[in-house]
Amino acid sequence: MAHKRLPFSGITKDLDQTKEKKRERNKRLFLSLVMFLRLKGGQMVFRDFLKSEFCEENLDFWLTCQDFQSFDNREELTQRATRIYEEFIRADAPKQVNLDFKTRELISESLQHPSPSCFVVAQRRIYGLMENGSFPRFIQSEQYKGLCHASSSGLGKHRKPFQMKCTGDSVRHDSKPIILS
Repeated sequence: MAHKRLPFSGITKDLDQTKEKKRERNKRLFLSLVMFLRLKGGQMVFRDFLKSEFCEENLDFWLTCQDFQSFDNREELTQRATRIYEEFIRADAPKQVNLDFKTRELISESLQHPSPSCFVVAQRRIYGLMENGSFPRFIQSEQYKGLCHASSSGLGKHRKPFQMKCTGDSVRHDSKPIILS
């Protein structure tokens, strides 16, 4: 009875194809800013990149607005809206974001009776700046390439998993872990 040899080159080829499929899936996941921001680890790496471009206030503002939208208590909304305005919107704010005069005026007027949506227009504008400006540069950066490599090579399995919990577009930090593999 003749023994047939297993085609090891075929197995290796299948393993290589599986690894390539994982890399492509991870690239597709990370190429969407909204998906990337849903990952706490993604937020941290992107924020580090934004720091290198001196514009991390954009992400801070966007995340703060995401959190702000979850409140419905009038007193809490008023206090938080004032803090957001003082930190990010007013003309000499410590973390002033790049908004046009009309948007700043709209927010200023909405502070009289704040609602969970009073920063939505500004948040969309800042998201657009990140999506069309910073994020394309980020996906060309060494930080991004390192993250993709770690994710596709399985190194992430031995590290603390990314934290993510999505409700619509909101990001919560108290979430269950997911592992990108």
